Amino acid sequence: MINSFQSHLIKKHPTLPARVMRMTTPHGEVMTPAFMPVGTRAMLNYLTPEDLKTTDSEIILGGNTYHMLCTPGMEVIERIGGMHRFMGWPKSMLTDSGGYQVLSLSKNGSLCRIDEDGAHFKHPKTGKLIHLNSVTSIQAQKIIGADIIMAFDQCTPEEGGREAALAALDRTHRWLVLSKEVHDRSPNSAYGLKQALFGIIQGGSFRDLRELSTEFILQQDLDGIGIGGEVIGFDMAKTCEIIDWIRPMLPDNKIRYTMGVGLHPQDLINVVAKGIDIFDCVAPTRNARHGTLYHGQIVEKEGWLTFQGDDDHCRILIKKSIYATDDNPIMANCDCYTCRHFTRAYLHYLYKEGLIAYFHLASIHNIHVMQMVCKKMRDIILAM
Repeated sequence: MINSFQSHLIKKHPTLPARVMRMTTPHGEVMTPAFMPVGTRAMLNYLTPEDLKTTDSEIILGGNTYHMLCTPGMEVIERIGGMHRFMGWPKSMLTDSGGYQVLSLSKNGSLCRIDEDGAHFKHPKTGKLIHLNSVTSIQAQKIIGADIIMAFDQCTPEEGGREAALAALDRTHRWLVLSKEVHDRSPNSAYGLKQALFGIIQGGSFRDLRELSTEFILQQDLDGIGIGGEVIGFDMAKTCEIIDWIRPMLPDNKIRYTMGVGLHPQDLINVVAKGIDIFDCVAPTRNARHGTLYHGQIVEKEGWLTFQGDDDHCRILIKKSIYATDDNPIMANCDCYTCRHFTRAYLHYLYKEGLIAYFHLASIHNIHVMQMVCKKMRDIILAM
């Protein structure tokens, strides 16, 4: 085990900003582009660490800071020896600062109140007040022990317009400086392992604010760069436009992370074509649980890739009666455990009966497809 964080550019696509990076953490090596399955509450719904390995996942988002503060609490995680041991996940891990919960929970003033110092949450079960700010977020992430930690930020809402974007930008920048001061005093986790600190570019849908934020983030000399805000991943056309705005400012040697991208396989292809390295999203497992299974073909076209299916969404809805006697796998060209062993008819039956085996098998497939897309992108770049 090498107790360091490093990122190196391996190769660029000859005509696109797409690239392959090698990222090394104390828990292993990750080749990008890489999709990070999300274990917000210290587990991926219906998937074990062994399941994740079979999908070729090398890094996950594990243990959201806000949720881990609520339960089981930092005392439990620290006593066990950190999130890797707690989850039984031996490979690389990123965690988030709780900044997104500042956005989502503050929409209900009784659950979260934001001030200039941070956010005041009310524990959803006990009612205990939790103060999450630049100091407490980094301190908690030290105990969580992820390889990559995020500076505390305010995820920019879209509905507030420029005024809300400016307010979130100002807080994010001030909180980043404080986060970095806390991290620099002790750059390792509570268990002695090197942690990389990423800052988060905010600014909403305003080009000048995104460029201003990018300049500020780069001045802090961080280990990597996150691109956040409510619009990222939600509006993919705007997401790609924002990346185009700021990419000329970004250094080649640092990992670029679009937060919350991955609703569809094509979303990964689109942001990698713009120069992004890593991404996370809850959608693949959430879609699986609700009966939506990724279905299509990864097709090479004009030196790049596209994910093509029978409809615009490249999916099948397994609850439909047409699958009740369908003896085909979900995807003919998929080598995931589910597609190699089970038919659409069986998955349809499991889903209609509400049996837990469905959620397990469906989640394996959707995560595998996302990782298969990442592998194809790495392969095409390296082959050129």
